[in-house]
Amino acid sequence: MAHAAQLPAGTVVVPNLVKGLGAIGAGLAVVGGGLGIGLVGKGAVESIARQPEAAGKIQINMILAAALIEGATLFAVVVGFLAA
Repeated sequence: MAHAAQLPAGTVVVPNLVKGLGAIGAGLAVVGGGLGIGLVGKGAVESIARQPEAAGKIQINMILAAALIEGATLFAVVVGFLAA
């Protein structure tokens, strides 16, 4: 690896540890998003089992919540990869 004196001005050297932590953060974001969507689905299925007549409204709200979780997860993954 080049010494700091040999690098052009403004160059940032990112150690491998920081790159690895960014990748781990992206992976944890995916796991968290998966758990969140799973819990939303679980709650929706339980609610539909209790009140089948409200299935349409529950399903729409479930899809909306899953989309919001998915968006936040995607944002976190992008930030994690940019950190890596």
